[in-house]
Amino acid sequence: MALCRRMAAPFFLVLLIIVAAETATARVVVEEKHCLSQSHSFSGMCFSHTNCDNVCKTEKFTGGKCKMDGTSRKCFCLKFC
Repeated sequence: MALCRRMAAPFFLVLLIIVAAETATARVVVEEKHCLSQSHSFSGMCFSHTNCDNVCKTEKFTGGKCKMDGTSRKCFCLKFC
């Protein structure tokens, strides 16, 4: 029983490292597929991803999201690279 408890902590640590590595790899691949461009017609600070997404779609992009740019939030449009 004591052996199982000693083996459990290293096992979960290795499992956590593997999951974290897989998540980081997947995130990099997703980011490489999209290019960002600041919206030309969105005005004001961006607080709604949905509003930004809709504006970007009128600009012929696949979508959009709010992101920090310096000290303000701006609407950035997404397109496949």
